[in-house]
Amino acid sequence: MASPPNVTMEVTDEVLKCMEVGLAFRDYNGRISSMDFHNKATNYLVTASDDESIRLYDIQNAVCLKTINSKKYGVELVCFTDNPTLVLYSSKNGWDESLRLLSLNDNRFVRYFKGHLDRVVSISLCSEKDHFLSGSLDRTVLLWDSRADKAQGLLRVQGRPAVSYDDQGLVFAVAYGGYIRMFDARKFEKGPFDIFSVGNDDSEANVVKFSSDGRRLLLTTKAGCVHVLDSFHGNNIVTYNVKPVMTNSTLEASFSPDGNHIISGSGDGSVYAWNVRSGKVARWGSTDSEPPLVRWAPGSLMFLTGSSELSCWVPDLSKLGSFAVSK
Repeated sequence: MASPPNVTMEVTDEVLKCMEVGLAFRDYNGRISSMDFHNKATNYLVTASDDESIRLYDIQNAVCLKTINSKKYGVELVCFTDNPTLVLYSSKNGWDESLRLLSLNDNRFVRYFKGHLDRVVSISLCSEKDHFLSGSLDRTVLLWDSRADKAQGLLRVQGRPAVSYDDQGLVFAVAYGGYIRMFDARKFEKGPFDIFSVGNDDSEANVVKFSSDGRRLLLTTKAGCVHVLDSFHGNNIVTYNVKPVMTNSTLEASFSPDGNHIISGSGDGSVYAWNVRSGKVARWGSTDSEPPLVRWAPGSLMFLTGSSELSCWVPDLSKLGSFAVSK
């Protein structure tokens, strides 16, 4: 795979239209269930898969650095901590819903986080502190300090929750039941300081995320909606519609680094590119019948999709007559 261009290219509709798979890792024996880029060492990617493996990649050099198996507990969600050698992951064995802090260096558990009584479906780490959120089908959101094994706070919800910190770690969002509740991370016990509606879509929340500048929020739902909102005022900027999710899979979407474009999956396995201001830019079909995971690589003109394989998408510059270069 050719590395993403060394020049800093502006993400435009034309550039997105010429994105194609430059490299695919096809050695998975199950679907990829989660993936995460490190927020600082952005060449590192970690994935979790139904084959009970956790894999660490150096995406810039297109190499898998390590594979760790979690046969006893299984693995569903995985994310980096501030330290790129430590990851947090959730179980998938149906009898132990603890979260685990794992050292990738020596395959050692550093800490267990016990508190949830049902499957964890959403995790978000605070990039500026040792704090993280977890949302579960037990209808609770727990707030944690990664240095302590007991939860520091509890929020009760009325449905499947999706959770996310903003990039500064000052605010977090909890989405369920057609609403996004906004919390001050320092005063969460006082309840939400604002509640945003996403209209008539009260289907299960799947993923909620902030843009990197914190000005926009996206929420995906099982009904196949990708809602984009102003994170300060809560007004709905736009809603995109894709095929609904018919399985227990998750509909994912990811902001581009500048927050002006969105990559999303679809219930029919397709991948979509959207311009927040003007709508659909491109669609790439698939023979898959479940929505792929999607992640935009931080600060790079590359996005990744995860299904039964891990695919890295980069622009084919030969298809561009000219492109914008930022210095």
